[in-house]
Amino acid sequence: MNIFGAMYDKTMEWSKHRFAAFWLSFVSFIEAIFFPIPPDVMLIPMSMSKPKSAVKFALYTAIASALGGIVGYAIGYFATDWVQDIVQQWGYGDHWATAIKWFEQWGVLVVFVAGFSPIPYKVFTICAGVMQMAFLPFVLTAFISRAARFLLVAKLAAWGGEKFAAKLRKSIEIIGWSVVVLAVAAYFILK
Repeated sequence: MNIFGAMYDKTMEWSKHRFAAFWLSFVSFIEAIFFPIPPDVMLIPMSMSKPKSAVKFALYTAIASALGGIVGYAIGYFATDWVQDIVQQWGYGDHWATAIKWFEQWGVLVVFVAGFSPIPYKVFTICAGVMQMAFLPFVLTAFISRAARFLLVAKLAAWGGEKFAAKLRKSIEIIGWSVVVLAVAAYFILK
């Protein structure tokens, strides 16, 4: 099955579209609130196909993500009961309790780690609002951590450029199916 190769080709095609920067910003914004797919999926191919624009793409992504984080914060701050009901209905009560505990223990450092790492950022933007974290430190930390992450990702992708894109294309099926197998294994291990 050649599923991942076709998706890769389509993503590379989209990365060269004239509205690609807009869509990258949009995905980054909604990912910080609810969307499950990280903006890296667009940032990497865009940075590979246009290495000279990689830093610009990373900054668009970071700004949009920080703005989305503000919306996530507002949802948590103003709709705390609704958020906690949704979390319980979806069966994420234990994960939510862990996030709350981390906020109580580590404060703003949790936002930095969540912003820089691949863990679901949206959980921590909403949780920061629920915990009524100080707004300005939240925004500054969110922007700095997201900018650091996306600059790193964009610069690495730009460094590899089109040559890396061609090599990646040759191995994309193996990589894609390996990720699927690891995800399924992780699901059953964690279940």
